[in-house]
Amino acid sequence: MATEERFYRPDEIGREPHRLPAAIYNLAYLLLKHSGGDCLFVPIRSIQYMAVLDAEEIIFVDREARSVIELSWQNFRPQDRQTLEEPVPYQAVLYRDKARETLRHLQTEFFKALRQLESRVRTSTAQTADVVPWPGRRP
Repeated sequence: MATEERFYRPDEIGREPHRLPAAIYNLAYLLLKHSGGDCLFVPIRSIQYMAVLDAEEIIFVDREARSVIELSWQNFRPQDRQTLEEPVPYQAVLYRDKARETLRHLQTEFFKALRQLESRVRTSTAQTADVVPWPGRRP
C-alpha cells in the first residue's frame, strides 16, 4: 500500500530566475525515471529538508513544517540548452519568508542528497551473475 503525502502551497511571495547545473538536473530526473513512480522523495538531511520531485517541479519542505511548501523550482526549460552539460533555466518560487536564505544553500545540499540516494539505489540494485555450464559441456 502506498503512503499518501499532502503538501500545502501558501501564497507566492516571490519568483526568481535561476539556472540549475546540468549534473543536478540530469541526476534528479534520471533518479525519478528509474524510481518507476510519479514522484521521488529526496531527504536532504544536512539542512533538514525534504525535496519532492515530479515531472513538473521540485518542491522543498522544512522538517519544522513538513506539509507546507517553502519554495519550489518550476518551469524547467531543458530544451533551451544546446548540450546536456549546460545548466537548465528554471524559476524559483518562494512561499515563505526564509526561502531566500534556504535557496542559497539548496543546490549544493540537494546535489549531495541526490548522490547519496543514487549510491543507495546502485547498491540495492547491484546483481550478481553465475555462469553455468551448458548441459553436456564442462566449464
